[in-house]
Amino acid sequence: MNRTRRWGLLVLSMAALLGTSLTSVPAAAVTPTADNGAKVVEETWLDARTVDLKINSPALGTTGMVRLLVPAGWAAQPTRTWPTLYLLHGCCEPVDYRSWDQFTDVKAFTANKDALVVMPTGGPAGMYTKWWNFGLKSTPDWDTFHTLEVRQLVERGYRAGTKRAIAGLSIGGYGALAYAFKHKGMFGAAASYSGVPNTLYPGIPLFIQGILARAGIFNYLELWGDSWGMWPLWSANNPYDHVDDLRGTALYISCGNGKTGPLDPPGQSDILEPSALSASTSFTDRLKTKGIPVTTDYYGVGTHSWPYWQRALRNSWPVLASALALPA
Repeated sequence: MNRTRRWGLLVLSMAALLGTSLTSVPAAAVTPTADNGAKVVEETWLDARTVDLKINSPALGTTGMVRLLVPAGWAAQPTRTWPTLYLLHGCCEPVDYRSWDQFTDVKAFTANKDALVVMPTGGPAGMYTKWWNFGLKSTPDWDTFHTLEVRQLVERGYRAGTKRAIAGLSIGGYGALAYAFKHKGMFGAAASYSGVPNTLYPGIPLFIQGILARAGIFNYLELWGDSWGMWPLWSANNPYDHVDDLRGTALYISCGNGKTGPLDPPGQSDILEPSALSASTSFTDRLKTKGIPVTTDYYGVGTHSWPYWQRALRNSWPVLASALALPA
């Protein structure tokens, strides 16, 4: 263990005892470098379990943020590695990589679980993919940022292990399934909450176009081009078209129908959840046709909102925990 890390852990332990918040620690000497040169340039401990990382990312062409929740025994067991849960956020979250921590009880929920939780930025609507950009540039490449840069840095510098599970909401649910099929075997389980696992289902390309516009990206062609003229690129990124590559991955899919549910204010409804439901059911129907196991929770009434995604994380935990070799 190098001197910077020893000092950081000493400061962390003292602050935890005193009940104080922590400040940024220069991280150049703390974590190693990813294969493509990505590195942590700033490490900020917020409390004994929460650390924010700023990563200089060649894949993004800028810096990207990640929040880690380390297990309760992380500091006391400096030679141990930990199974790792990746949580992906949705579109247009102003708090971005902090959203799972801010809008759910994930910190309390994982307090007694021996897992390291990785919550990376996905941009306003990065779509968890490498953008086409008319072939003019190679950034942003969110796939490489998450599956190579973030993964290697947390495994090499923060003792994340090689037992991994991934879950996400809305477009993050798409991302969880896309990463699982594109990097077969990287994740033992993948969960989609109100996601869009069939990007070519009728109406879903327009749905994605609306998501991008909501994030201030009005030329949706920058993503994968036109869904008709660039159909092969859309298909290459569509989990529905690659279900065979998900065989052997534990899968969990949940969604509501957009109508007022038990976790909503009276009269609340939305138009996003019905589209997610159509994309999700078409995907799970295809899985079943192929004989690929999947756990589903189509719970009926409920909107495209955080209370349902918090519940979905808890409900899907047995599936995720199995892949992480943890108690369900």
